[in-house]
Amino acid sequence: MHLPDAPVPDEGFLVTHFLTVADQARARAFYVDVLGAKVIVEESPCILKLANSWLILNDGGGPTPDKPEITLEPPTSRTHVSSFLNLRVADIQACYTDWKGKGAEFLTEPLDNHGREWRCYMRDPDGYIIEVGQTSDEMRALMGL
Repeated sequence: MHLPDAPVPDEGFLVTHFLTVADQARARAFYVDVLGAKVIVEESPCILKLANSWLILNDGGGPTPDKPEITLEPPTSRTHVSSFLNLRVADIQACYTDWKGKGAEFLTEPLDNHGREWRCYMRDPDGYIIEVGQTSDEMRALMGL
């Protein structure tokens, strides 16, 4: 099978984000239908191209020889998190409207974060939160952009 878009570097490395999910098909549908991800491999693991990055979705499980004493599981709390995806967007209001219309669950509408950015958070079907942020004109000027 030839996968020209597969996350396999010819040199150096690239970054992918791995999410342990309860249901690969449900998670895949969210990232494809709401965020426009491209499916590279359907499942076990599901590999997605998400904008200019990669996302791997797979079931949890117990320890393996290469990660002894480690158990992977989806989030167990909707109020305690240890990591999240951060999507930087050009037009947060357009993304908010589009993704909300496609069924995304947002915690709030986009809010001004001290003049540096506009920001809001949404959840995926497993409860992972995803920050959506747009850099403000003031911050862009500070960055020399």
